[in-house]
Amino acid sequence: MSTNANKKPNVLFLGIDSLRRDHMSAYGYKKLTTPHIDQYAKGGTLFENHFSPSVPTTPGYASMLTGMDCFGTDVVALRHEGGLGGHVKTLAEVLGEQGYNTTCIGFTGNPSARGFDTYLDYEGWAADSSGRSPKAENLNNVAIPELKRLAAEDKPFLLFLRHMDPHSPYLPPKPFDRIFYEGNENDPDNQSLEGMDSFEPFVHYLRSWIPEDCTDSAYVDAQYDGAVAYMDSCIRRLFTALEDLGIEEETLVVITADHGETLNEHDCYYDHHGLYETNLVIPLILRFPGKVPAGQRKSDYTQMKDLMPTVLEVLGIETDIAFDGRSLVDYMNGGERVREPEFYITECTWMRKHGWRTPEWKLIVALEPDFHFKPEIELYNLIKDPLELENVAEQEPEVVKLLNGRLEAHINRRQDATGRVNPMYTNLNWHGHNVGAFKTSQQAYDTMRIGNASSARKLQEKDKK
Repeated sequence: MSTNANKKPNVLFLGIDSLRRDHMSAYGYKKLTTPHIDQYAKGGTLFENHFSPSVPTTPGYASMLTGMDCFGTDVVALRHEGGLGGHVKTLAEVLGEQGYNTTCIGFTGNPSARGFDTYLDYEGWAADSSGRSPKAENLNNVAIPELKRLAAEDKPFLLFLRHMDPHSPYLPPKPFDRIFYEGNENDPDNQSLEGMDSFEPFVHYLRSWIPEDCTDSAYVDAQYDGAVAYMDSCIRRLFTALEDLGIEEETLVVITADHGETLNEHDCYYDHHGLYETNLVIPLILRFPGKVPAGQRKSDYTQMKDLMPTVLEVLGIETDIAFDGRSLVDYMNGGERVREPEFYITECTWMRKHGWRTPEWKLIVALEPDFHFKPEIELYNLIKDPLELENVAEQEPEVVKLLNGRLEAHINRRQDATGRVNPMYTNLNWHGHNVGAFKTSQQAYDTMRIGNASSARKLQEKDKK
């Protein structure tokens, strides 16, 4: 344990890629996927309605690590061109100025990961000789020695970990591959993967890790759940290391995600595009003995942009940054929070769309034709239709008009406040193909491909020069 009584608190930050809130037992999922996180969360505060409004990875982490919305970061695309703008400061940069050692594991090369002293990597994609992928164990093998190194220094630290287990390919080691599945994944009469197999842009990548003779989507879903459970068991080792090092009482632990994941839903097939709840709902758990109230669950809506101002206030660090998000400290401690029940949502992954979400309604507007041949306008009643299965845009034109007006008014306000055009309007090469906006869905379908796992990895990285 540190002997420096004036040393600022440490931060262990788990930024888990592609973890959807509704597949965590901590959030009521019927399968016991996260028993260790569930137990650990009892010592802290869990936020029940936390959202990532701008998906996927690059804009998600940009908001998480700057405290800004997408207008504030100017980042909306997975394949963001250039670096993170100089008009924002990252959490690593702010803490570095405060004398922190900062290490990032598993996120080298992405513009949203700017500002760390040290970058370390691990194998978070490929299968090993058994055909499985022990991603979280690979991460621990890098993270535990680094945690010990940082703990031995007479400086506080920020250790940021990007877990990849819930990100495809879902290849949890045995026995986690079958703990949630007892069926016959090769049943010739099961047709639940036919839609995936007919979707040319993704099928080659997906079938590179989903067995060719697998016909049951429930088996693939069980691989996702198994990967989450495997990761959860490995994360327990991180908590144990904190305890063994004697620094649990001086360390803020953050558990969150950059976005969720879509399984065999909405025609999006084991990925994280589409502005559906599967991608927007994410976990947030904070734990810091004596500083974060233990044993509570908070139900008001919170967003990714709220995280950095919250972390800084918990650490006792003041800045002059005008965050778009708001600290949750007073709310955690029983104060009233001015609610933000409706918000702007964006994606530039495999489709360029934006929308407006209220507690009752979700409006999705395509800014160019998408490769799923979906309608330009989608409207879902989240109360009557929480799974977003029935597009009621044609039946509810007044609601579409109302929400579109709210969306446009918000864009105008944020453009005026930032002095920049909405990045959703300026990122015309979001897909990386240098063809401008797609003119038709067929053009998008013929152009957009994942290819293989190596191609998928490169989508999220910049060349390291």
